[in-house]
Amino acid sequence: MSSGSAKPRARQLGVPLAGTPGALNAITDVAGVEVGHATIVADADGEKRVRTGVTAILPRGRRYDPVFAGWFSLNGNGEMTGTTWLGESGFLEGPVLLTNTHSVGVVRDAAVAWMIERGLYEPSASGYFWLLPVVAETYDGLLNDVNGFHVRPEHVFAALDSAAPGPVAEGNVGGGTGMMCYQFKGGIGTASRRLPADRGGWTVGVLIQANFGRRRDLVIAGVPVGREITDLMPEGGGPVDGSGGSAIVVVATDAPLLPHQLNRLARRVSMGLARTGSYAANGSGDIFLAFSTANGGAARRRGVKTVRMLPNDEMNPLLEATVQATAESVVNALLAAETMTGHRGRTVHALPHDRLKQVLAGRA
Repeated sequence: MSSGSAKPRARQLGVPLAGTPGALNAITDVAGVEVGHATIVADADGEKRVRTGVTAILPRGRRYDPVFAGWFSLNGNGEMTGTTWLGESGFLEGPVLLTNTHSVGVVRDAAVAWMIERGLYEPSASGYFWLLPVVAETYDGLLNDVNGFHVRPEHVFAALDSAAPGPVAEGNVGGGTGMMCYQFKGGIGTASRRLPADRGGWTVGVLIQANFGRRRDLVIAGVPVGREITDLMPEGGGPVDGSGGSAIVVVATDAPLLPHQLNRLARRVSMGLARTGSYAANGSGDIFLAFSTANGGAARRRGVKTVRMLPNDEMNPLLEATVQATAESVVNALLAAETMTGHRGRTVHALPHDRLKQVLAGRA
């Protein structure tokens, strides 16, 4: 059990993946984007175990400059607060936070407090302001004492205050600490794509909180890995068939896209998840958000704004990059995660790297 693994990622392990990643192969390859985690691992009374946390994504770091954004719900058995106003206004006005299902409220409230204390808001009139933060969740109740409400405001502040550019910790960290993916240990994963100059030179970065999928459906690089590695199933009882999990995905780009175009990017996440075997089960909350760091200052409250927009006819490389980076982020989450024993002694095993390599080699 770790708080952020340095294990080999998909490309380091030789998994054949399409597309060219950015320097970090992470959402932070999009300039200005910062990511932070607060990981909570503790043993409470009796069989209660705490395996949860918070992940924070800051589109422009610690400054108030809302970004154009869009979102899409592939299957709505989940929560992402603030999306009603995001869809109406076209702007994401602060950080995106990821946590467990029963901690959305405290994380939302703490996000408001953090933005006020850090001065990351702009009053719409003298002394008048309001905030509708974006907080999303997946259910970690198999490994975490989810009804113990262990996420507190100080954890939210820690995740936000620790947000930084650079490499992103993956696996058993932040909001992904107690998550399961394809009945292996899941969690946080990230990846990126850098387009060549003749295709715009734009960057697309993806971060996933992966908590979904049945083992038999897992596909990696086109190989039905889940049908080859059929042991190492979750132990200890509980709802472990994988049909009730969720996937929260955040897409960032520096391409100058408007909100309706970012909705299109968010929808393409579905195809990336499908490449790994997801079919968006009835019990899975599959909700995606995409934002663009271009067009700084577009949300200022006064005056006519001039904004840049990529033609729809030039979006194909970005759509493809989103699909590719989403699929790779799932694999990176699986490879970074480590075996975890949690609430009531339940255990979820990590995807074994050596056996994955054998399966892929056997299908080459």
